[in-house]
This record gives sequence, structure tokens and C-alpha cells, in this order.
Amino acid sequence: MKITRLRTQVVHLPIDPPIITAIFPTISTADCVLVFLETDQGLVGEGLVFSINNQRLTVIHDMIRTLEPMVLGMDPRIGGSLNARAWRELNFLGYQGVSIVGLAAVDNALWDLRGKAAGLNVAHLIGACRPAVPTYASGGLWLSSSIDELQREAEGFLKRGFKAMKTRVGPTEPEKMVARVRAVREAIGPDIGLMVDANQQMSVKQAIRIGRMMEELNLTWFEEPVICHDHAGEAAIRAALDTPLASGETVYTHRGILGMLQAGAADILMPDLQRMGGPTEFLKAGHLCEAYNIPCASHLFPEMSLALLAALPGGHYLEHMPWFENIYAERIELDQQGRAIVPDRPGWGFSFDPAAVKRFAA
Repeated sequence: MKITRLRTQVVHLPIDPPIITAIFPTISTADCVLVFLETDQGLVGEGLVFSINNQRLTVIHDMIRTLEPMVLGMDPRIGGSLNARAWRELNFLGYQGVSIVGLAAVDNALWDLRGKAAGLNVAHLIGACRPAVPTYASGGLWLSSSIDELQREAEGFLKRGFKAMKTRVGPTEPEKMVARVRAVREAIGPDIGLMVDANQQMSVKQAIRIGRMMEELNLTWFEEPVICHDHAGEAAIRAALDTPLASGETVYTHRGILGMLQAGAADILMPDLQRMGGPTEFLKAGHLCEAYNIPCASHLFPEMSLALLAALPGGHYLEHMPWFENIYAERIELDQQGRAIVPDRPGWGFSFDPAAVKRFAA
């Protein structure tokens, strides 16, 4: 089998109603570049990367197109050669930013193709550690919601079978922010996992103060309180709080995760499939976490991250964010314990719906 073509398609997925967060004034669209690796035997590998509010999506698309020569004529069984070559060719641009995002798009599709060629889900191709992965609802409980809305949304997640969920806080008015988190805890009870995300908007002192105020609420984790590159600040917050600190979604490649581990920056690391540069680097990051005895969660991309977390001994929580599900033909299913079930379908186990792709196409 040989790869004969790299095909791309841009789609714009509306987020309705728009989301207000501490880091983005408004998020109204998730705009994706879909990647299709076509072969001489009819199999097609699929992957995607995205941008918020269509920001610089053209640059991402152009970067992906420049990588086509790396995979043309490639046998998917020796797909590891993609990263080996990419590290050489991308050296000039560097190993962060758009070059790594472009690599992720191609690597995502390559792993899907490899699984389809073997007739196995990616989790089973690697060697799954578990048939289902704990997951949390992340597509709600935003800063734009009132306390009544927060409680209704939280109850809705429970009815859908989730056993964990995430809400957000901002850097000011800590008493009001803690009251919002407390309202969610009251709505879901003491046994449901509850995460809180500050979206990198606090100072170290602000984070420690609000973190201490929230400790009575038994949080699963406190996420990204300070700017992503301040690992010393993260380590200081981690040392000051009993609540576990989660971070890592904004660093690039397994080297970024290694730097956080060496700095003692977090209790839980959550690599982002896009910023890692694809599954090859994501798995390296996961195994580094295992070596440091640190749980590895995921950030976004649940339809692809599910298989990878299932194959990691230290795989932790899957972030269930529904931004991309409208272009997939299948949906993630939960078991009675609220875990995301790894499908038996080959590749990622989730495929693009051609009619949906056409509907949302640029």
C-alpha cells in the first residue's frame, strides 16, 4: 500500500451560543483543516487540526500542504519515518507553532490510516490498557452562564451519564467565582468529579488565594491558573495547595511536557494532540508522564485522544469537548461508569460524515 495523495478540506463549525472565557472574549467558531491521506488500495486516513474564530487558519492550511512530499509514496506501515524526516526539515522554522500544528494534521491522518490498514482501532493497534477511559464534560459551565444556568447545565450533564465535568473561573472577584463553583458542586453532589479552569489569567498570588478558597469543594483539579510558560509559578501554586494542579495543554511536543515534569509544574499533565505534533509525540509525552508517576489527561480532540489515552498506562481523563462532533458520523458513547468506550471500529473509530463536511465546507 502506498499513499498517493494528501487532500485537505476547510470547514467552519459554529459554536452557538458563542462562548465567553477568561482568555478569549468570545469563541464563535471552531474552524478546521481536515486532512485525507489517500492510497492506491482505496483506504483513506483522516485527521484534523483547528483554529478558533478562523484566526490564521490559512497559514495552518498552507503549512499542511507543504508537508505532502513527506508522505507521497509512503507505505503506512513505516509511518514512523514521517517524524524522523520532519524533525530535520522543520528545524529551521522551529519545533513550536504552525510547523508543529501542520505536522499534527498529517500524523493524525497517518495513524488513522495505519489502524485501518491493520483492521484495528488505534488503541488496539498500540495495545490498549483499558476498554474505556474516564471522561469529563467540558462543553459548558462557562463564565457567561448565570448561577442558575450553571446548575441546570450541570444537571443536564449528569442526565447524559457524565460522572465528571469542568467549570471556569476568572481572575477577579474571587468570592463570586468561588460561589459559582460551589453552586455547581451543590447541583452535582459530592461524588461527581469537578474540575475548575482559570485559562491562564491569574497571577501566582491570585491563584493561591482562590485555590485555597476552593479547597473545601473537593476539586479533581485546578487547571492552568497562570500563563502557560510560567512553570516556576505553577510549581509554587502546586506546592501551596492540596488541590491537584493540571496544566500542559499549551506546550509543544514531548519536549515541552518534559520541561514541565522537570520543573515539577503540575500534578496532572494534559498534552494537546495538536500542539504535541500528533499521536507520535502525544504517546512520547504520555510515557514521560508515566516515568514521573504523573497522570496524563488530554486536551480537546476527544475522537482521536480516546484511543491514545486507552493505550497509555497512566492515561487519566478524556476531555469531552463537542466542538468537532458535528462533522463525525459516530458519537462517543459512555458506559454506566461515565467512561468513554473505545470503539471496535478501525483507525480512530470515528470517521468524517461526507454530508456534514459538505454542509460546513468553506
